[in-house]
Amino acid sequence: MSKRVGIEVSLGVSEAVKLSNSDCIAAYPITPQTHIVEHLSEIVANGELDAEFIPVESEHSAMSVCCGCSAAGARTYTATSSQGLVLMSEIVHIVPSLRLPIVMTLADRSISGPISIWNDHTDAMSIRDCGWIQFFAENGQESFDAHLQAFKIAEDKRVLLPVMVHMDGFILTHMIEPIEFLDQSEVDKFLPKNYEPIMQLNPEKPFTMGAVGIPEIYTEAKKVNDYILQESKKVILEVWKDFGDKFGRYFNPIESYKTEDADIVLITMGSFGEIAALAIDELRKEGEKAGLVKIRLWRPFPYQEFYNAIQNVKGIGVIDRAITYGTEGGPVGIEIRSSLYDMPNKPVVTDFIAGLAGRDVKINDFKQMYYKTKEAVKQGKALPYQFIGVRG
Repeated sequence: MSKRVGIEVSLGVSEAVKLSNSDCIAAYPITPQTHIVEHLSEIVANGELDAEFIPVESEHSAMSVCCGCSAAGARTYTATSSQGLVLMSEIVHIVPSLRLPIVMTLADRSISGPISIWNDHTDAMSIRDCGWIQFFAENGQESFDAHLQAFKIAEDKRVLLPVMVHMDGFILTHMIEPIEFLDQSEVDKFLPKNYEPIMQLNPEKPFTMGAVGIPEIYTEAKKVNDYILQESKKVILEVWKDFGDKFGRYFNPIESYKTEDADIVLITMGSFGEIAALAIDELRKEGEKAGLVKIRLWRPFPYQEFYNAIQNVKGIGVIDRAITYGTEGGPVGIEIRSSLYDMPNKPVVTDFIAGLAGRDVKINDFKQMYYKTKEAVKQGKALPYQFIGVRG
């Protein structure tokens, strides 16, 4: 029977990995991800989870070990952040091509330099085109639920792709929140206890994984990767519905808040969604037709659901937490403008870069971004992208 517990969100994620009956955990500690794998090492050492916990000398080794474990047929998990992701990125790009259903938590943190351990989405955006399924959690409960869903999605025989769950470093990882835990028997009805691979390294039945992709086959291999990632959306929606039907908590690729009659919407990803919603509430009290669109599914990008959410709006304010250097805005803003290119009567899009390296973004900042977007609509053209909260 499910129970509600006040717990640090990182530890809640560890408990979700335990409930998922993971067979292999390989990880290297890096702030703010460390508490997740520390707690998992305790869980395994205490005999609460029958799994191999493999301490390694670097994040590059962590993902390499995960590849070996998954290829051998083990349900496999790891976690990292920031510079750790950068170090393991060589192997991260290989995993989808090998069709290995590894689940990884990315405790999102800014990438140095200057040196920073605080939260933004710099690391997330550095790896957006790696071929993994990726979705963002907004709070502790979503972080817990998302990991149970991630294993089921990844291991579905129509998918067999790795899944990356993004959760904001410190803002989520180190916060104590109420999380409704599920009983092991409930989880076992949702997620099969054992992963049954289609392809498995076995010395008695040898075959090749990760062969050289000569020019005559490389393009076709990349086409398959893209096709499978696009098609995975059907399975993601199925799993999210199944989870909602069983446990009453439904996930959607795009979450809309007060958008039914909105003229202007703000767009967020991750934990910013909750404080942005408070700003929308205040704006509504001030008579503004304001709304909020929260992107949960980042890859594959849910274009149709996004169009449905913004089809009647006049202006969009995108809140980016990373920079795309040398271009006109942040990565999410560029994505949104690109997606609207062929849309008739498309809304005016203004991009805001905010909250880098944990810089506070307060309710009034969100309201400021709303009013700047409203001004852009009044002028009939997007304002240049803007940094919010720059001093000096």
